[in-house]
Amino acid sequence: MGKSRAPDIFDSIVDPLIGCLDAESARRVADFQIASIVQDRVDELAEGANEGTLSKEELDEYDGLIVIGDFLSLLRISARRSLKLADASD
Repeated sequence: MGKSRAPDIFDSIVDPLIGCLDAESARRVADFQIASIVQDRVDELAEGANEGTLSKEELDEYDGLIVIGDFLSLLRISARRSLKLADASD
């Protein structure tokens, strides 16, 4: 089975975007945390998913929040990588 190209595609989209940020903006992206009210909702939906009690609408909401969370995590990783490279070149 072949290697997934998703990380390469993601990097080719996100890295140039992160490269547009000044150091302070990249730090803010790297340090970004979702609001506690959102995390509380994710935790609530996760519990329901683990118990198998989510409605279709709740499952769709949970899936969407997971996708957003994964995307934000990848943005944060890219911002950290950019900052590390910038620090290494100084």
